[in-house]
Formats: sequence, C-alpha cells, structure tokens
Amino acid sequence: MPIKEDHTITADTFLAGIWKENPVFVMLLGMCPVLAVTNSVINALAMGLATTFVLLCSSTLVSLLRNVIPKEVRIATYIVIIATFVTITDYVIQAISLELYNALGAFIQLIVANCMILGRAEAYASKNRLLKTLTNSLGMGIGFTIALLSLGTVRELLGNGSLLGYSIFGEAFQPWVVMILPPGGFIVLGAWLLLFNWIKERNAALTLANERGTS
Repeated sequence: MPIKEDHTITADTFLAGIWKENPVFVMLLGMCPVLAVTNSVINALAMGLATTFVLLCSSTLVSLLRNVIPKEVRIATYIVIIATFVTITDYVIQAISLELYNALGAFIQLIVANCMILGRAEAYASKNRLLKTLTNSLGMGIGFTIALLSLGTVRELLGNGSLLGYSIFGEAFQPWVVMILPPGGFIVLGAWLLLFNWIKERNAALTLANERGTS
C-alpha cells in the first residue's frame, strides 16, 4: 500500500530550518564551510547564498522527479543533480568576482558533499510535492546562511575590527588575529552553540513550569 503524502504547508515547514532544525546550530551539518570560509561577512554571505541556490534547485528537481527516479539509483541520481547545480554556481561566482572565487576556494565545489543538501533530497524532497519542498528548502537555506553570517560577523569584527571591509572600531583597535584563523572558527562556533543550548534549555524549563502551573 503506498504511503499517503502529507501536503499540508504550515509556518513550521518554513521556520523549522531557521530555528528548531537549524542545519548548523542544531543538526551540526555542513561544518567544513562553516569553519573554513566564515572569516569575513562577504565570504559567509556568498557561501550561504550559493548553498541556498543549490539546495533550492536540486530539491526542486528531486521533488519533480521523485516518482520517476528508480529507488536503486536514487542516491547517485541526487548527487548528479546536486553536482550539476554546483557546477553552475561555481562558474557564476567565478564570472562575478574572481577575488571572491579564490577566497572561497575548493569549498564551492565541496557543496556537492554537503550532507545538508543530500539529506534534504533523500529525506524531504523525494517524499513531498514541489511547493512544500521549496518552502522547507528555503527555510533551511536561510537558516544555514544566518548561521554562517553569525560566525562571519563575529570573526570579522574581532579579527579585523571591520564589517564588510569597513573599519568599525578605528585604528586604535587591536585585532584578535586568532579569530580569522582556523581556531577562531571553532571558538566562535562553540560560543554560538552554547548560546543556542542555553536558550533551548531555558525554553524547555519555562514550558515545564507552565505545564506544572496549569495542572
């Protein structure tokens, strides 16, 4: 008996990827670009938008072809679809800005191996219709971009004293060079994860207290 699909689209379909199922701060996916290219806001934004584009396009195609792709070769097919859009993204970034392309390096091509995108294709796009898939994928892409910008903003501010290349703290500021180096990525990511876990535990405690108060 075929599984009945749920076509209901709610606010949570979109918002899940931004908060409850944030690919970085909750699901810890795509750690390579998160740690490697977030030493500046522009790099973080470019990688976030590139990943979101690939996620949206690949999920769209997987959703449209979900009843056509043979189950035996579905993973290989998903990878080919993702690689196609990654190649397009790679050429577009190279055409727009060679400096940005060199700054992002091999991490553009490594979007192919981003488990968030392949996971969305297998767990979501292959089981849902187009509109619901697009809504969820857009939320995931925005959540991923927000996470990258969260790290990139802190690292650029503390590591260079600037934001989007513009000086914020003036010449008297002594940059924390470690923030734009690989260890800085781990430090800032750890701080954001601590904050998210604290908020999650606090909300859970408030919910529990409210339930006990009403019982």
